[in-house]
Amino acid sequence: MTETTHPCPPAATEVASGLFVRGFAPPLSLRDFGLIAFDMDSTLINIECVDEIAAAAGRKAEVAAITEAAMRGEITDYKQSLRQRVALLAGVPVSHLEAVYRDVLQLNPGVERLVARCKAAGLKTLLVSGGFTWFSDRIRDRLALDFTRSNQLEIVDGRLTGRMVDQHWGDICDGDEKKRMVLATCAQLGLEPRRAIAVGDGANDLPMMSVAGLSVAYHAKPRVREQAHVAIQSGGLDRLLEVLQD
Repeated sequence: MTETTHPCPPAATEVASGLFVRGFAPPLSLRDFGLIAFDMDSTLINIECVDEIAAAAGRKAEVAAITEAAMRGEITDYKQSLRQRVALLAGVPVSHLEAVYRDVLQLNPGVERLVARCKAAGLKTLLVSGGFTWFSDRIRDRLALDFTRSNQLEIVDGRLTGRMVDQHWGDICDGDEKKRMVLATCAQLGLEPRRAIAVGDGANDLPMMSVAGLSVAYHAKPRVREQAHVAIQSGGLDRLLEVLQD
């Protein structure tokens, strides 16, 4: 299968309305894979959490503009862009995070069906996010995912400090860390990376997509869908099952 990092990826073929593939002829067998790794914000869920948290500080437009540039790949230093956005969240109460989760955040269409089918086929599941543990831990538990890696916001006296907490495995989870986590999880499971699926929407997902056997772009930025093996441009995440059958 063609690597997503190839300088001249093959042209995509629209196999159904809003569903494109490149570098292989569907269907593939779901059971040929052993791990599926998901980005969280705008992939598993309908929002960019950092943007919605920023709304409480009256800075959503400012933060969202940085997020959009980072996801398009226009900002090369993801870690610095995230630190910059988190600094603008200083003083936001934890109660606002609770409100975002309760009132705004939703799973994207087809997520539960896709996860269930992957589990039934024997795949392990990984959530790997440049977002925050406050949300990713809840999504992990809600979907009963096997592994997760994201960033931890520092909270003191019930409010965000504008900083993140270094965790035992390292600092900010950026694109390189997503790639490392996919490879480490494959090694832990005794899988070749070609038996991994990586699903995302932004430029910081490209490193993990480049090492996976199958890369999936979900309603993604142009740079991402132009390199992915599968691009879902309409409908839910479970449209992946149209090209991956068990």
